[in-house]
Amino acid sequence: MTHPTNGLNDTVHQRARLGILAVLHETPTAEFSFLRDALDLTAGNLSRHLQVLEEAALVTIDKGYEGRRARTWVRITKSGRTAFEKEIRKLKELIRRVEQPVPPPEGTGDDTG
Repeated sequence: MTHPTNGLNDTVHQRARLGILAVLHETPTAEFSFLRDALDLTAGNLSRHLQVLEEAALVTIDKGYEGRRARTWVRITKSGRTAFEKEIRKLKELIRRVEQPVPPPEGTGDDTG
């Protein structure tokens, strides 16, 4: 049996990207400025994280106008939703292990007790 941390997705697990996917899991489409403010990121930082998520096909980015203002909308993809939900399952598994620790087997070298 592998440790639950082995199943964490490096693309998803990064704090800002996990936050982006969490917001988009709650509301499938969000405007760039909403994500920036909700996650307390700079525009440049958010742009870079969105680029990583888009390259991994976890989000799509649509640019357009609302009136005369340029807008950017971000949408979670089916793959993004699946990856986020898998990440949450792995984190829950890790939390369960922390909250209900199993004593190490004899001979593992754990001399803390």
